[in-house]
Amino acid sequence: TLKKAIASDRIAHAFLFTGTRGVGKTSMARILAKALNCLKFDKPTTEPCGQCSSCQAVATGEDIDVIEIDAASNTGVDNVRDLIENARFRPARARFKIYIIDEVHMLSKAAFNALLKIMEEPPEHVKFILATTEVDKILPTILSRCQRYDFRNIPSREIAQHLKRIVDEEKVKADDDAIALVAR
Repeated sequence: TLKKAIASDRIAHAFLFTGTRGVGKTSMARILAKALNCLKFDKPTTEPCGQCSSCQAVATGEDIDVIEIDAASNTGVDNVRDLIENARFRPARARFKIYIIDEVHMLSKAAFNALLKIMEEPPEHVKFILATTEVDKILPTILSRCQRYDFRNIPSREIAQHLKRIVDEEKVKADDDAIALVAR
């Protein structure tokens, strides 16, 4: 779905990634940030290069245009007001200034209301990626402004099948019990 949105140049201004711990919400947020800001291409791409300075900086968490916020430790309205103030400025080198807000459900009600103000009328150069394990704690007004993606665990059986294909392609000997153990 995200690849189709990027390919058709219909990219939302806010995304919500939800699911249990360890399903890849934050990792996917970083991959999406790379896809939106990869400098190898003149517009967002479905295949970020992973080599340009933007992709490298996102991977190491050092990109000045991709701001990761842990809402569990930045729950207050002042933290969100700082975000709003900084969002007015264009990105330093990338296409978009991207805010990845992890554990967004931890924001206070006042902080959610402050965030809502910028999400209602975001600058064109700003994208939000919200990640949470507890979607029911997010205000409905915030939810209504996001494209929602529900993440789930991949069954061990599917992981084992994929690992078996890789082992076969690489011509590596691996016992089925070992593959199942790795998959689990």
